[in-house]
Amino acid sequence: MIEFSNVTKKYGGLTAVDDISLKIPGSGIYCLLGRNGAGKTTIMKLLAGHIPASGGKISVAGKPVSPGRMPESVSFIESGSTQFNMRVGALIDAASSLQENFDREFAAEMADKFELDTKKKFKQLSFGMKTMLTAIITLANNAELILLDEPTLGFDAIMRDQFNTLLLESYNAHPRVIIVSTHLIDEIAKVTERLIIINKGRLLLEVGMDEVDEKAYTLSGSADAVTPLLEGLNCIGKTPVGGLLAAHIYDGRITPPPGVSIDRMSLQDFFIHIVGGKNHG
Repeated sequence: MIEFSNVTKKYGGLTAVDDISLKIPGSGIYCLLGRNGAGKTTIMKLLAGHIPASGGKISVAGKPVSPGRMPESVSFIESGSTQFNMRVGALIDAASSLQENFDREFAAEMADKFELDTKKKFKQLSFGMKTMLTAIITLANNAELILLDEPTLGFDAIMRDQFNTLLLESYNAHPRVIIVSTHLIDEIAKVTERLIIINKGRLLLEVGMDEVDEKAYTLSGSADAVTPLLEGLNCIGKTPVGGLLAAHIYDGRITPPPGVSIDRMSLQDFFIHIVGGKNHG
C-alpha cells in the first residue's frame, strides 16, 4: 500500500527526513510518534504529494507520489486546517457533492453524535469543534489513505475520547490505512495497531502494539540485584534512586529472581526511553 525507499527531505542545510525506508502493506490504524521537529509533518506532506522528496522514492497503492502526481487516494489534514465559513450542514453537503465516495450518512451521524450544531457557521465553532468537523469530513471521504496531523490539539479529555471513538467507527465502517501523529501517546494506544517512531528525521522503529506490550517492561529492585540481569538484554534506560534501580527493557521477557519485580511499561514511558536512550535494538 505505502512504500518509502531511502527517502530524504532537505530544507537547505537542514535534513528533515533522513534516508527512511518503510513499508505499510495493508489496512490499519498507525500512530506516527516523534518529538517536536522529528519530521512527522514532513513525512505526511511527502506522502500526500504536497512537497517533493530530495531523494528516494515514495509510492501509494503502487503509484509514485510527487507534487506533480498527487494521489487521489490520499486525504491529508494538517493541524489547524480551516474550512470555508459556511454552515456546518452546508460544508458536509459540499464535501458530499465534491467527493465521489463521500459517506454522507456517516458524516451526518457523527456530527449529531458529537453535538455539532449544523446551523452554525464554521467560524462560530470552538477550536475543538472546528477540528472535530474537519476530522469528520476527512474520515467520511473514504480515501484509501487518511493522514491526520495532531488531530486532537485543543481537545479536552472528553473530546479526545470521542475522537478515538470516531476513529474506530470510521475504520470499522471502511477499513483502510489511517496514520495519526500525536503527542498524547497513551491515549492513542487504545486504538492504534502499529507504531512508527521517528527521531531526528530517521526511522527508529515500526512495530505492532502487541509486540510493545510483550517486550517493553521495567525491572525494579536493588541495583545489586537488577544490574546482573541486564547482561544480554536491550536496556533502553535506567532510573536509579539511592540503592534501587529501575531498568527499562525492550527485549524478550525474563523471569526475575525474588526481590526483583517486573512491570509493564506504559507506551509514553517506552517512547521516552527509546527516543532518549542509547540502545534501540
